[in-house]
Amino acid sequence: MTTPAWPTDLPVLPLRHTMLFPAMILPLFLSDPGEKAALAAAEKSGRYVFLAACCAQDGQCGFEEPSEPAWEGALGCVALILKNTAMEDGRHKILVQGIAKAKVSQVIAQEPEMRVRVEPLLDSDSPLGESLLPLLARVRRMGLKLFTLRGMHPADAEAVLQSASSAGRLADLLAFNLRLDPHECCRLMALADPAQRLERVAEALADELQKAEVQLEIESEAQSALLRRQRERYLREQLKAIRRQLGEWDEDKEEHLYREKIQAAGMSPEAYREAMRELDRLTTMQSDAAEASIVRTYLDWLIEMPWQRSTVDRLDLTEAARVLDADHHDMDTVKERILDFLGVCSLKGSLKGSILCLVGPPGVGKTSLGRSIAKAMGRRFVRVSLGGVRDEAEIRGHRRTYLGALPGRIIQGLRNAGTKNPVFMLDEIDKIGSDARGDPAAALLEVLDPEQNRAFSDHYLNVAFDLSQVLFIATANSLENVPPALVDRMEVLYLSGYTDREKVVIAKSYLLPRQIQEHGLQPGELSLSDAALMDLVHRYTRESGVRQLERALATLCRKAARRKAEGKVSPLRITRSSLERYLGPPEPDLFTRAAPGIPGVALALAWTPHGGEVLRIEAAVMPGKGHVVLTGHLGTVMKESAQAALSFLRTRADRLGVPVDFHEKADIHIHVPAGAVPKDGPSAGMALCAALVSAVLKKPIGEACAMTGEISLLGDVLPVGGFREKALAAARFGVATVLIPRANAADVEKLPTYITRSVAFVPMSHMDQVLMRLFDVEGE
Repeated sequence: MTTPAWPTDLPVLPLRHTMLFPAMILPLFLSDPGEKAALAAAEKSGRYVFLAACCAQDGQCGFEEPSEPAWEGALGCVALILKNTAMEDGRHKILVQGIAKAKVSQVIAQEPEMRVRVEPLLDSDSPLGESLLPLLARVRRMGLKLFTLRGMHPADAEAVLQSASSAGRLADLLAFNLRLDPHECCRLMALADPAQRLERVAEALADELQKAEVQLEIESEAQSALLRRQRERYLREQLKAIRRQLGEWDEDKEEHLYREKIQAAGMSPEAYREAMRELDRLTTMQSDAAEASIVRTYLDWLIEMPWQRSTVDRLDLTEAARVLDADHHDMDTVKERILDFLGVCSLKGSLKGSILCLVGPPGVGKTSLGRSIAKAMGRRFVRVSLGGVRDEAEIRGHRRTYLGALPGRIIQGLRNAGTKNPVFMLDEIDKIGSDARGDPAAALLEVLDPEQNRAFSDHYLNVAFDLSQVLFIATANSLENVPPALVDRMEVLYLSGYTDREKVVIAKSYLLPRQIQEHGLQPGELSLSDAALMDLVHRYTRESGVRQLERALATLCRKAARRKAEGKVSPLRITRSSLERYLGPPEPDLFTRAAPGIPGVALALAWTPHGGEVLRIEAAVMPGKGHVVLTGHLGTVMKESAQAALSFLRTRADRLGVPVDFHEKADIHIHVPAGAVPKDGPSAGMALCAALVSAVLKKPIGEACAMTGEISLLGDVLPVGGFREKALAAARFGVATVLIPRANAADVEKLPTYITRSVAFVPMSHMDQVLMRLFDVEGE
C-alpha cells in the first residue's frame, strides 16, 4: 500500500447531515467545544482533519453519539482546512476540501478532542471496459441536466463534469451534489469498484431528476398563472384608461345602474334594505373579485323577482267555462270549483291563493287540466315536477355560503313566470322522497299554507316573498305517501277514471285531432269508424286514463303518414276488422261473463293508484294439519281479511254442512294471481270468504259476479272506498253482476246510466245473504 501524503493520525470532526467526497469543498460552522479542540489540533498538524459520518464500512449507522468501539471502521473523508474564520458569536467558519476517502482503524484519544488513526480507501485498479463508456455518457448527460435545472449555466456545468475524468471521480462529484443522506453516502464510499458506484449514483440521479422536473413544472405553471392574472388585470386597467379618454367609461356606472334597477323593482322594504346593503358591499370590492360576482348574481335575482308584477284575472265566467269545456271532457267537479273561485274574485276583487290537489289515476288529465285552468283565468302557468326530489334545498334553495348556490324551485318558477300570481303546478307530489339532506314535503308546509306563505323565505334570497296570490295546484296518484299535515293544507279533488263511452268522446274530440295535426296529416286523411274506436278502447286500452289510447291513435297516425309519404293519396280508413292489422292482436280477455265453473274461484274488485282492477282469488282445501298459506304478494291488511274470512267460515260450519274441526284436518291455500304485483286493502274480504266457502263445499259460484266489501268477524259487510273506479273496472272487464256493501248503494246512483244498465249492482248487508245468493245456504 502506498504511504499517503497526509498524516494518518487525525482529529475528527463528525458530520451528521451530509458527507464530503474527495476534491469537493464544503463550508462548516463549529460551535461545540470538542469541535473547536479538534480544529486547534488540526492547525498544529498541517491543517488536516478527518470528517466522519459515524458509519461503519458496511454503510450501516444507528447512533448519533457513538461510543469508542463504534468509531472503529467508520467511514469518512480526509480533508484540508483551506480557511478558518472566527466569528463574533464565538463560532468558527471553516472551508474544507476533501483529499481522500478513509476509514478509522483505531481510536487514539477522545479528550480533549477525538483523535483517530485512519487508513485510506482505494478504488479498484480494474481498467474501464468498453461497456462502461455508455454509462459514463448517460451519467454526464443527466448530471448536466441536473445542474442546469438548478440554475447553473450549461457551459459551467459542462466544464465541471469534464473535470471529473474518471468514473470514480464523476460518481463522487454527483453524489456530493445530490445531497444524499450520510447513510447512502457511506454505502457509496464502501464500494471500491467505480463502475458499481457509478451505477448506484445513476439510479439516485434519475430519481432526483424526476423530482426536479416535477418541481420545475409546478413552479412554471404557478408562475404562468400569476403572470396571466397580472396581464389580464393590466389589460383591464388599460381598457378602462382608453374608455376614460374616449368618455365612455364611468367608474360609478355599474353602481348607478343597479341603484336604478333596485328602485324600479318595487321590492318590499326588507328586500330593498338587503339589496342596498349588498350594493354598498359591491362598491368596496375589486370589480374582478370572486365575491363581487356572487353579489352581482344575488342582486340580479332580487331585481328580476316579480315583487309587484301580476296579471289581471279573466273574470268572465262564461268565457272561462268555454275554455275549460274546450280542453277537457267531463271533470265537472273541478270545473265547478274553478268557476266558483272566479265568481268570488269578481265580487270581492281579490282572493288570497287557494291550494288545490288533484288526485286520480295516471292519464286522466291532471297536468293538462292545470294548463287549462291557467288559460281560463288568464294567468301564467308554471309546472314543477317533484317526482324523486329528496333535498329540502330543492324547495327552499341553498344558502349563499355554498359554492354555486341557487334559489329553490318555487322562487325559480316565479322568476320564470314573471308574475306573482301564476297558476303554479306541483306535479307528482306523492313521489317526494326524503333522506339525510332533509324532507322536501316538510318544506312545502309553509309554501302550501295560505296563512303562512304571505312571507315565504327562501334560503338564497333570505328575504320574505309573498306567495298568497299564487294559485297552487298539486297532483298525485294517491295520498297514501303524502304527509297528513300537508294534505290538511290542500283542498282535495278526486278525479276518477273514464268510462268507455267517455274515452270514445275524448278520442274523437281531443286526442285524434291533436295526433293528426302532430303527424303532419290533414283532416280526412285518417278516419276511424265508431265501432273501431269502441273496439280500440275496449280491447286494446284497458286503463283508467287515456294515455295508452293516445299512443294507439298515434300508431294509426304514423301508418297514415307513411302511406302519404309513399305517395298513396287515398285516405286511411280504419274499421273494426282492420284494427288488428295495424295494432296487432288485442289483449286477451281475462274474465268473461260466464261463471268460473271451478270451485274455490271468486272475482274481487280492487282500487289501485292506476285505477280499478278485477282480481281473481283462488282457494284450495287439501288434507293436512291445519296450515293456512297466503300467497300472491299480499299486504298485511289483506292477510288479516283472509283470516277474518276463515274465522267467519268456522262459525258457519254447521250451516254449511262441514265438520266443525274441518280446518284441523286440512291445509288451506289462498292465492291471488299476478304474484309480482303487491296487493293490499280490506275490500277483498267478501270475495275471500266466498272463495273459501266454494273450496270447502267443492261447489263453484253459481253466477259470474265480482264482489267488493270488507267483512267483520260477525259477517257484516262494511263499505269500501274507490267505488267508482271499481265499478268502471267491472264494466271494462265485462262483469255482469257486482255484489256491493249496502252502504255503497248511494254511489251507484252517481254512475252513468249505461254502466248501471250493463252491470247489475246488488247490495248486501251480511255474508249470510251472499252465501244464500251464491250457494243457496240458509243463514240465521
